[in-house]
Amino acid sequence: MNTDKILAEAIAKDYAPKNNSKIVALKKLDKKAKLPATIFTYTFGIISSLIVGTGMSLAIQVIGSGIVAMVTGIIVGIIGFILCGINYPIYKRMLKRDKAKYAFDIVELAREISEEK
Repeated sequence: MNTDKILAEAIAKDYAPKNNSKIVALKKLDKKAKLPATIFTYTFGIISSLIVGTGMSLAIQVIGSGIVAMVTGIIVGIIGFILCGINYPIYKRMLKRDKAKYAFDIVELAREISEEK
């Protein structure tokens, strides 16, 4: 009989109104802090990879022909690799800046949630 009561409470819990608005707000703030850096990093990484690919295509003379295309391809490829290499440090710096921007609000909301329980 006790298992019936537990099952009934579990089902009723699924249909009861949830009061998690502060948790939802906390998740939204966290996402808002991380999203710009993530979007920039993916975009910058894709563009850098395309630059590397263009340089490689020039270097192996799929695009263009002659020594000028090969030298240009090597230079463009190196630039692309450098851009790929600096992508992660830029991401970390942007994420740190954005986290600092929202840190007070996130900490206050987290403190409120932890004090309620």
